[in-house]
Amino acid sequence: MADASDPATPGSPTGGPATPPSIWPPLVLYTVGRLLITVALVAVIWVAGLPGIPALLFGLLLSMPASYLLLRGVRDRLTEALAARSIARRTAKEDLRARLSGDAADED
Repeated sequence: MADASDPATPGSPTGGPATPPSIWPPLVLYTVGRLLITVALVAVIWVAGLPGIPALLFGLLLSMPASYLLLRGVRDRLTEALAARSIARRTAKEDLRARLSGDAADED
């Protein structure tokens, strides 16, 4: 079981485990950002004179490094949210295992 003084275990103001941040806002923002970057690059390449499928493929290829550079902040927030969620799930799992094995002290 994780110790309350462990810096890797988030805590709430009441002393219990912290509620992990929602992953949906950064996930949606990152996905929409990637799609917008891809559409913009395909449109620019298409306007520049490259037809249909080659423009799509070249736009997809260029959108990968562009998204990596332009969406760094959103990707970092998503990574932090996923890491916090993983820590909270691991802590809850350890607490449940301790309660099921009878190692937890009775609160009565």
